[in-house]
Amino acid sequence: MDLLARIAQGTLLLDGGMGSELMRRGFQPGGCPEDWNVSRPEDVVAIHRAYFAAGSDIVNTNTFGGSSLKLASYGAGTRAVELNVAGARLAVELRDREFPGRLVAGDMGPCGHLLAPMGSADPDEVAASFGEQAGALVDAGVDLINIETMFDLSEARLAVEAAHAVAGERPVLVSMAFAVVPKGYRTMMGVAPEAAVSALRAAGATLVGCNCEISAEAMAALVPELAGLNGGVTYAQPNAGQPHLVDGRTVYDETPEHFATVVATYPSQGAGIVGGCCGTTPAHISAVGRGLSAHRHGT
Repeated sequence: MDLLARIAQGTLLLDGGMGSELMRRGFQPGGCPEDWNVSRPEDVVAIHRAYFAAGSDIVNTNTFGGSSLKLASYGAGTRAVELNVAGARLAVELRDREFPGRLVAGDMGPCGHLLAPMGSADPDEVAASFGEQAGALVDAGVDLINIETMFDLSEARLAVEAAHAVAGERPVLVSMAFAVVPKGYRTMMGVAPEAAVSALRAAGATLVGCNCEISAEAMAALVPELAGLNGGVTYAQPNAGQPHLVDGRTVYDETPEHFATVVATYPSQGAGIVGGCCGTTPAHISAVGRGLSAHRHGT
């Protein structure tokens, strides 16, 4: 698939948060989100349906923590293929039945282990874990791979290389979680945008973008920077504001309307794909879709 050609026809709209939507349906912190692909599939499908109905051109599979290394923390390390295939099929089959022409992204996140010099994870083991996950997602029919919320450039590179090796003609997207620091933008591990784009494009990424960590307003100045480094286009998924605790629960209280007002300006700064991360809901994505339409028509 020529993703850049599709972007050239108009900005693509991603979905929003998965975790918060699972929690609205009863998921408890500390559980394994990917297990819901087999134990509560109707809830996962309902979330995908809500995002497609809100206007998402692309939805992410419920497989963010689906590498065997991450799943091992729930005692499910041997179930990686099962849970990733199940998650991909839920989204793909829904798309085929009800939303033809839309796209499904195989979602991949960090493995939960630190590589040297911060940790002792074996790079070969990390690469194999990502390769197994990406292969399962591809075999189950996803249209692209979306690697998200990466802080460590070494881990992100291993994920991209593993996905690229099995993706065939499918695009491989990767986004880093940048925060605002005195020097501009850096990940928690100190990775700068220039270093991320250079290394990850060389590893096979179609686009290098940004997600999580910061609000839409804080991410706004990063979008044109990443777009320029990527050769003119990037993708971005900010949080719905900054989190705070209310009665022991993490809450994001940026309204869909305010979120959309900011995110709808991203395409003019070089974002070919926009969506939401933590705290965003189908209402946020629907509002962004309306905002994109208004910008396109000059209203």
